[in-house]
Amino acid sequence: MAELDILEVMKILKHRYPFLMVDRITEYDDMHVTGYKNVTINEPFFQGHFPGDPVMPGVMILESMGQVASVMLGLRLGNEQGQKIAFLVSIDKARFRRPVRPGDKLVTRAEFTNIRKASAKVKAVAYVDDEVAAEAEFMCIVGDTLAKTQKKEEA
Repeated sequence: MAELDILEVMKILKHRYPFLMVDRITEYDDMHVTGYKNVTINEPFFQGHFPGDPVMPGVMILESMGQVASVMLGLRLGNEQGQKIAFLVSIDKARFRRPVRPGDKLVTRAEFTNIRKASAKVKAVAYVDDEVAAEAEFMCIVGDTLAKTQKKEEA
């Protein structure tokens, strides 16, 4: 199984700082992916969540998990990926099992549970030190990027 560094991840994801929530993909294949986010005190959300007792917001944990899953979908799209984007349409069965704090390495393992041409369902589990921090099921649809949509309208 191959690995992707941050520069390769950025070729797949459209996200950029401060919303890029994946640092590396450590393994992937057609149906699974594992990646991580190094959580640091420099994250902007720690200024207010919570001063003196920093905890990564649950929505940011879900965002990191979703972005790891998006890399898997981008890899599956291959050459089409540049003109497509995955849009999140639902999150089901989200559970938070432990707090994520500065200094933690948030490792997400995601797998497709159902995939079609224009949609995918993914089960993702996030870990800190091999302990489950969060889990959820994501559903997304694949659509055209804004640039591709604008080109169609101009034609």
